[in-house]
Amino acid sequence: MLDSKKYTYLRAIDAQALYDECEKAGTMDSLSILTQYLHNSKYASKETKKSALDYITQSFFNTEKSDLRDEPLELFFKEFFDVPFPEPEKPKFTFIDLFAGMGGFRLAMQAHGGKCVFSSEWNKYAQKTYLANFGDMPFGDITQEKTKSYIPDHFDVLCAGFPCQPFSIAGVSKKNSLGRETGFKDKTQGTLFFDVADIISRHRPKAFYLENVKNLVSHDKGRTFKVITETLEELNYNIHYKVLDGKSYVPQHRERIMIVGYDRKIYGGKETFEFPLLGEPVNCIGDILENNVPDKYTLSDKLWGYLQDYAQRHKEKGNGFGYGLVDLNGITRTLSARYYKDGSEILIPQGEGVNPRRLTPRECARLMGYPDEYIINAVSEIQAYRQCGNSVIVPLVTAVAEQLVKTMKKKV
Repeated sequence: MLDSKKYTYLRAIDAQALYDECEKAGTMDSLSILTQYLHNSKYASKETKKSALDYITQSFFNTEKSDLRDEPLELFFKEFFDVPFPEPEKPKFTFIDLFAGMGGFRLAMQAHGGKCVFSSEWNKYAQKTYLANFGDMPFGDITQEKTKSYIPDHFDVLCAGFPCQPFSIAGVSKKNSLGRETGFKDKTQGTLFFDVADIISRHRPKAFYLENVKNLVSHDKGRTFKVITETLEELNYNIHYKVLDGKSYVPQHRERIMIVGYDRKIYGGKETFEFPLLGEPVNCIGDILENNVPDKYTLSDKLWGYLQDYAQRHKEKGNGFGYGLVDLNGITRTLSARYYKDGSEILIPQGEGVNPRRLTPRECARLMGYPDEYIINAVSEIQAYRQCGNSVIVPLVTAVAEQLVKTMKKKV
């Protein structure tokens, strides 16, 4: 603890009380500034350092902020460091985590020695889960210049599971829309990908790792993906992309496009990156199920009857829509963010005469490859279901990250 003879404390720190206070006051950015400075004071941007020290001295210490620059503040704010997934003690590289969700990319990069020096996520419930597991409160809306000002000047890798909003390039000239900073700032383009491109352009990381739905490749007859790849290439990055299925690591069919890029100014387009080779599924859904699941997860007679009737109606029309009753020795359909509504895409059979049940939130987390140490009950079950359905498959992203880091460290 800091020397009590040297400083007068304005109040004791309680992480939960501080969270509640910031949430009530609508000042969650203050918590983001505080936690990300505490974890990243060496790497923090000037804006983060200034804002954090102002906040700390005004709220916790009766002293000048310059007095605290070299103090081990983590000893005072230790609740933000006593977390299930602390950063590596001796980091090998740095990365930022955009559209961070519940933290799948962070787990993957930390597994290979990465230190997260900035994170952002607009959903307040995902922010809370992230904070509980890593001790960092992600910043909010990354489209805002103020949020971008907190990004450190230098970092090695940009990670982003960016949302793909449908957009049109009609009426936008190639000069303005592809690769140049003035084009990125054109509000008519309106997609979150261009905020990612903007950050890459400003900070020039050695590499980036982007993830999105499989349909990104075919959206708008391929024009959307063409704009994305051309934008990244005109930023002078050499890109590699592939659709990968997470079923090789977890018992779930989940295809996603992975895009990895390296700065040509550093690697000259000669990096030897290869995506991991994927094998057949090694796990089945039965491997991840909990024992003694409460009755509340079993479908009511009314809901089960509705799902069966719905499936029958579509079958008669020649459609394949309906519920997914899984083979316990097989794999599941893709888990969606709407799973909490009826669980229809993944239903667990419970024997003759018993209605099937939903997966529990913990089982959903396992289906996405999260370890059981991962805290998912910092939010409601509905929010936990949503976060799992929106997440990346952690072991798949970890495998790609391993290849990314190995390649990044090779001399060319």
